Amino acid sequence: MTKTIGNVISQLQIATNIYSMTIETDIAMSAKPGQFVSMYCHDETKILPRPISICQIDSKAMTIRVVYRIAGKGTEEFATYRDGDKIELMGPLGNGFPIDEIDPLSKVVLMGGGIGIPPMVGCAEALRERGITTSAVMGYRDKETFLQDEFRKVCDLYVATEDGSVGIKGNVIELLNRTEIPCNVIFACGPTPMLSAIKSFAVARGITCYVSMEERMACGIGACLGCVCKTKEVDEHSQVKNKRVCKDGPVFLAGEIDL
Repeated sequence: MTKTIGNVISQLQIATNIYSMTIETDIAMSAKPGQFVSMYCHDETKILPRPISICQIDSKAMTIRVVYRIAGKGTEEFATYRDGDKIELMGPLGNGFPIDEIDPLSKVVLMGGGIGIPPMVGCAEALRERGITTSAVMGYRDKETFLQDEFRKVCDLYVATEDGSVGIKGNVIELLNRTEIPCNVIFACGPTPMLSAIKSFAVARGITCYVSMEERMACGIGACLGCVCKTKEVDEHSQVKNKRVCKDGPVFLAGEIDL
């Protein structure tokens, strides 16, 4: 974990209020899929950083790609950045998905919903590098199905949309139930109700499941306890049944947490 100044290489709008930013930074040398960075605004009145998941990592080019949704004044500012602009970052933060621990013979299904989709791209690329059979099951609101091309380059892609404009009409669980995608490991990221449904699906079938939690964060380094989630066991840090999403997560084995 380090605080550094990155150089914006490119910025594109890829859907309504969804932006893709590529940043040259030495964070790329140690980042892993599933981790995130804290991005600081130039506006000094916005004291707290914004936590953004890492979408793709290129350690050779020393770049990371973040894909984010405009959700407030901070991300509105980020959307104005152009090539050559500087941005203050801290990272990589949190624990990523345990890709190196996955049996090479596993059949992994990546599941994402909304702004939980971007970190799944990096996971798909890393799993492909290890030669692990991988499928991506992504859920969108409508036809603005961003990042489809990135997934299709490295794995099979299945899409569900709420309005049925692309793929099947429904959510990712309905899509899984209608298909016969080989699966003994799930990596998932998205809204809590989606993760809860995925956990139930996995438990019922004996599937190993890891989930990346989405929570509002303040410090991003585990000091403020502003992003805790409920757990099965007592946490050594807080002495209660919770864990810090930013420090202990954002990736957890699904059985360790209450959803």
